[in-house]
Amino acid sequence: MPRQFRPLGWRVLWITGLAMGLGAVVALVARALTALIGLVTNLAFYGRWSFDFTSPAGNHLGLWVIVVPVVGGLIVGVMARWGSRAIRGHGIPEAMEQVLLNESRIPARMTWLKPVSSAIAIGTGGPFGAEGPIIATGGALGSLVGQLLHVTADERKTLLAAGAAAGMAAVFSAPISAVLLSIELLLFERRARSLIPVALAAVIGTGVRFVLEGNEPMFPMPDIASPGLAAIAAYIMLGLIVGVVSVGVTKLTYAIEDGFEKLPIHWMWWPALGGVVVGVVGYFMPLTLGVGYGNIAAVIAGQVSLGGMIALCLAKLLSWSVALGSGTSGGTLAPLFTIGGALGGAAGLLLVTWAPWLHVDPRMAALVCMAAIFAGASRAFLTSVVFAFETTQQPHGLLPLLGACAAAYLVSGLLMRNTIMTEKIVRRGVRVPSEYAADYLDQIIVRDACSRNVVSLRASQTLSEVRQWLGEDHPAAKHQGFPVLGEDEQLLGVVTRRDLLNAKVSGDALTGSLIQRRVLAVQEDHSLREAADHMVEADVGRLIVLSKHEPHRMIGILTRGDLLAAHARRLREARQASRHLGPKMSVGSSLKKTED
Repeated sequence: MPRQFRPLGWRVLWITGLAMGLGAVVALVARALTALIGLVTNLAFYGRWSFDFTSPAGNHLGLWVIVVPVVGGLIVGVMARWGSRAIRGHGIPEAMEQVLLNESRIPARMTWLKPVSSAIAIGTGGPFGAEGPIIATGGALGSLVGQLLHVTADERKTLLAAGAAAGMAAVFSAPISAVLLSIELLLFERRARSLIPVALAAVIGTGVRFVLEGNEPMFPMPDIASPGLAAIAAYIMLGLIVGVVSVGVTKLTYAIEDGFEKLPIHWMWWPALGGVVVGVVGYFMPLTLGVGYGNIAAVIAGQVSLGGMIALCLAKLLSWSVALGSGTSGGTLAPLFTIGGALGGAAGLLLVTWAPWLHVDPRMAALVCMAAIFAGASRAFLTSVVFAFETTQQPHGLLPLLGACAAAYLVSGLLMRNTIMTEKIVRRGVRVPSEYAADYLDQIIVRDACSRNVVSLRASQTLSEVRQWLGEDHPAAKHQGFPVLGEDEQLLGVVTRRDLLNAKVSGDALTGSLIQRRVLAVQEDHSLREAADHMVEADVGRLIVLSKHEPHRMIGILTRGDLLAAHARRLREARQASRHLGPKMSVGSSLKKTED
């Protein structure tokens, strides 16, 4: 009999405890990584020993500023060549690949290679965010814990996601969006046994951040009035436009990466070449250097002019896309937020001048476009909406954020097959889930899908009678297995065609005497998912269906064909449009029965 579904088991307490401890450790690692980035930044641009997380934009190196990112790129290239090639890029696609293909087993060396390489890349002016490396490092730590302990692959995936969520929460003080990011990009599911540990790890990570740095929002924003209907419509239109931009940004980034692939030099040197562009752009536009969290805060606070935002948007896009395409180590979230925020802020200022009747607030426009570009590029829709709210604590932004991000998500889904997170691994042949629907088989119970007309034998029949029947050219006699019933219609067992035709057994023997196999059965109130799992575990193609109230009475048989028939109904519901006002049809009558 298959096991009845339980939303939680006692092992979830053990995994939750591990996740909470992991959340505290990852929060400290996040703090250490930001300090390391600060140290590298201060040494590279200011020649001083300090762990303060500072911007390289205020440097006075002159033309020498071009050399600093090149040196950083050389170091990262060497680390990737002789350490691990997986440190290249922003880390989330690599974590996704390990989840999907390698049972969430990330090499242990990634726990230190990724943060160190990222600190060097960002600290020497790389136009990346610190969040990607911290998420990747937290995931690697969670995976390492899952490899050291005796856990299942699903539990290891939960620990990986818990570490990633704790890292993001510790950086941005955004626990809810950290959980959503884990669901949308790492877990590919929303189940209690994984959601609870991940959520509590994010809570602990945020709590540690509160202790170390306070509970102020990451991107403080002045209070904004609630938008009117015309303004909301304008923000949705901006979301549509930014959705197109997000598709263009994604395609540009991978086009640049493809360009580097064609260079006649080893990939180890590519980050240094990307560093040349970063340095040149940084010389003319110093604000593009480093993580740029201050730029995001200034844009959504309305502290940057129209020309400044246009210049920042274009310069950051050029610097970041070339650096990311070259394979340098760093995150994508902060650069995308900078590009989208500056674009939205500039568009908002133009709308104030050209269409004042819309009552668009440039700061709100910057906020919604900041989130919309990430929603379009990554399709982490809910993450984008909640993240922008949590990091600004701007309650009046929720409705515009929801509309703009949904619009960007719509455009992205129509124009682009893969996302900025998945394109790289899809090119390697990895199939990434894009939809998180409820298990259809879990919604149908066995009694609505099983075949009722079961060909059975009587225990009191002699083998001579049965063999004569099997010799007849009758469809019912073609089966390979037959249930055997007693005089009281109770199921006694199952015999196979081979058992019945065994020449060593006398024809005078009774059919019931051949029963040797245990009954592989399922009760009528089990789900098709539970039945399918039971088939796989028992390596059979059919199950006897027993009554719920009379456990030994057979009411039908469930085959692989019945499972396929259920999926056929799912496809009909998804693809066939119809108009129907007739009587309600039962689930059982709508399932097409097929023979295995």
